Amino acid sequence: MPVNPDHGPEAVELARRTAEFVREVVIPAEEEYGGVTAAGGEALRTRLQEAARGAGVFAPHVSPEYGGHGLDMRGRALVFEEAGYSLFGPLALNIAAPDEGNMHMLEAIATPEQKERYLRPLAEGRVRSCFAMTEPAPGAGSDPSALTTRAEKVSGGWRIEGRKWFITGADGAAYAICMARTSGEPGTRGGATMFLVGADNPGMKIVRHIDTLDEAFFGGHCEVLFDDCVVPDEAVLGEVDKGFEYAQVRLGPARMTHCMRWLGIARRAQDIAVARAADRQLFGSRLAELGMVQQMIADNEIDVAASRGLILQACRELDQGRSGAQSTAIAKTFTAEAVWRVVDRSLQICGALGISGDVLLSRFLREVRPFRIYDGPSETHRWAIARRVVRRHLDGRTPGAQP
Repeated sequence: MPVNPDHGPEAVELARRTAEFVREVVIPAEEEYGGVTAAGGEALRTRLQEAARGAGVFAPHVSPEYGGHGLDMRGRALVFEEAGYSLFGPLALNIAAPDEGNMHMLEAIATPEQKERYLRPLAEGRVRSCFAMTEPAPGAGSDPSALTTRAEKVSGGWRIEGRKWFITGADGAAYAICMARTSGEPGTRGGATMFLVGADNPGMKIVRHIDTLDEAFFGGHCEVLFDDCVVPDEAVLGEVDKGFEYAQVRLGPARMTHCMRWLGIARRAQDIAVARAADRQLFGSRLAELGMVQQMIADNEIDVAASRGLILQACRELDQGRSGAQSTAIAKTFTAEAVWRVVDRSLQICGALGISGDVLLSRFLREVRPFRIYDGPSETHRWAIARRVVRRHLDGRTPGAQP
């Protein structure tokens, strides 16, 4: 990844070591298991994370107090892209979703006791976690205010009742961060609370694994039932009725870290395609010398560079303490679609080889397509982007050039 003044020397050096580690250690493991992390199980996760610790690249995002490097969002952009060059890279560095986003939120709002109980083992890679927010229709999805899962106050704690689905990593997670309604009705913006629910709680059950296009996420995408799930008062994460606000603490940065990781895969796809085009002889010349192929290669490079710039702009705003709502929505929408275009073009350049198991492009294609839906579909983000632009006009505000 190109370096610019936004990147400090520690991030630059960590990115260099990460790139080396991914090529020498992670990609061979990825090829061994066909890009499917579940095929290697917990033994694979443990092996890769121990190797990452040995290479000094483990947990670049969490503070040194919890064993990490404490990079800001711009530093993460550099390192996460290098880790994302392999489907297994984020798992190895302990920056895979949903754990990475959960660590960010726990650092921001958990009590000291909660940090020791939940954050530290997660940051050290001893456990996994999940984030239980999304619900089957008519519950919370793109519209979080539709939240139907409820938590009722009982003696000494809370009783949670509801059903969640597409809960990434739920199978095997040590605990869930569950969002439930503690006041108000579905459709109202307030009244949600975050709860920490241990996997050993008899009221939390995994109903099924949802069969999906992608397979790279450890622990699958699950439907989870909260039935007479009683938790103590100490399980409340943050303040009661502030859950929607806390969700934004997690979701904005998490959208950007998703973009960073998938941009690494886009670069990998481009590298595979360019190597093929430079080597393949066709119609008396190299494939790379044919105009239509050159256009695809150029368009790939443009999409990667534009995505990187949008991600960095959004990260700059987040590092400055700004909400970044508009910039993260723009970056997420563009990058999710650009990554898909890059992988699709790369597969096309490789022809029959591209759809074979000899290269991982077809696996990449299946993995990146859901990103246009996860963390908010492109259509929802476009709607929100347009609303902000119109509101700005009606308020008489002119945006001017962005710093």
